[in-house]
Amino acid sequence: MSVQERKQRERAERERLIVATARELAEEQGWDAVTTRRLAERIEYSQPVLYSHFRGKREIIGAVALQGAAELAAELRAASAGAGAAVSAEGVRGRVAALARAYLDFAERNPAVYDAMFQLDGGLVFAAEDTPEALKDGFAALLETLRDVAGEGVEPGLFTEVFWASLHGLATLSRAGRLPVDDAERRVWLLVSRLAVV
Repeated sequence: MSVQERKQRERAERERLIVATARELAEEQGWDAVTTRRLAERIEYSQPVLYSHFRGKREIIGAVALQGAAELAAELRAASAGAGAAVSAEGVRGRVAALARAYLDFAERNPAVYDAMFQLDGGLVFAAEDTPEALKDGFAALLETLRDVAGEGVEPGLFTEVFWASLHGLATLSRAGRLPVDDAERRVWLLVSRLAVV
């Protein structure tokens, strides 16, 4: 291994450590606790080393968001695939229900990551040509299952946006304690049962 390759590997490892530590700190104490000073103390690097990787907290939030989007996409695909490939209306609804549950479970298990993805400013562009690939892939993971249930005459991407907005609303309201916990599964089935599966 050349000196240059070793330095690149070490740099990538430091970057992974910074992101993992920021994520851990945010999940433990919230994003307000994530400062370059606290990160530097936790990972035992100087603040200038952190700034050589990220210009500030905003970029760190963006890195956590991209990591979260990749994880969410993988979980959504696994849930949909795990629900089977039946082409019947009930089979399709089962895949969509599994997708919805996986989304809501991810949001509940990873509140700080979810905030980085959708609530905080991580400097990321959504729904544009220059949207990062991890975010595009997260949306694609939803679209892959939902395109078949959009209904006649409905653009699948637009339908996916509306369905995603519904899931985001459920995740956000549930986390804020605005919705009764006991009805979570009924909400998923109500959302899924209204799909125009043909």
